[in-house]
Amino acid sequence: MDTFREVVLVKEVVQPILIIAFSVIIYMILGKIIKYLYKKPVKRMDQKKRRTLLTVLKSVIKYIILCIDIILILNVYNVNTSAILASFGVIGAVLGLAMQDLLKDIIAGLTILFEDQYRVGDWIQVGDFKGEVTFLGLKTTKIKAYTGETKIVSNRTLTEITNFNMQNSLAIVDISVAYESDLQKVERVLYALCIDQQEKIPFLKGKIELLGIQELAESAIVYRIVAPCKSMEHVGVERLLRKAIKTALDRNHISIPYPQVVVHNERV
Repeated sequence: MDTFREVVLVKEVVQPILIIAFSVIIYMILGKIIKYLYKKPVKRMDQKKRRTLLTVLKSVIKYIILCIDIILILNVYNVNTSAILASFGVIGAVLGLAMQDLLKDIIAGLTILFEDQYRVGDWIQVGDFKGEVTFLGLKTTKIKAYTGETKIVSNRTLTEITNFNMQNSLAIVDISVAYESDLQKVERVLYALCIDQQEKIPFLKGKIELLGIQELAESAIVYRIVAPCKSMEHVGVERLLRKAIKTALDRNHISIPYPQVVVHNERV
């Protein structure tokens, strides 16, 4: 009789304690791994985003371990967990059918987060809409155009995205000069301008380059200057370059052609 009681005691008291202790050890080991991942640098992922993702991951692991512990402990007390799991399976299937779109949004949101396809602050284009990501959630993404409109998109519909922040932008400026211009002088002035503006224009990520003649237009010879710059700063860089080019051409008496209308006034 005493032996039977000891067996029951081991089964109903010691086993649950061992299960819980083993789960705590597993959780602590996984916590150490997550802490290590938090300290390890990751390209294009800021600290706040990494901490959010790893906190969510740690929470998910905790609840998975908790659910497994409950099932194992119930088995110790001879509770029919198969029926419980079957019930959860039926409920899950019903909910899955009723919430297919929501689940697709969540899965797509997790994919966007873990693959770092884009993040808050990035400029992206979805279809014909281009703007800055102001909110990134598991269900939706909010994109704000520079004119102020905000587009709210379900994550599951974001199948083709253009991200303008993954690489540097390229500022491109075309300069038209008259056919009568001294081309050697024009190129000498533009080369000197590229060197002079290299340290003056902000957000540059490389050398300003004169590529040469881009086009022989109807009324002008068109030169092209390019400058790699910080993502989405190309418009500002192009404006500064155009101002510097106009000043340099005027100072060196190089004319920029423009449309002219000649009116003939004939007296009868």
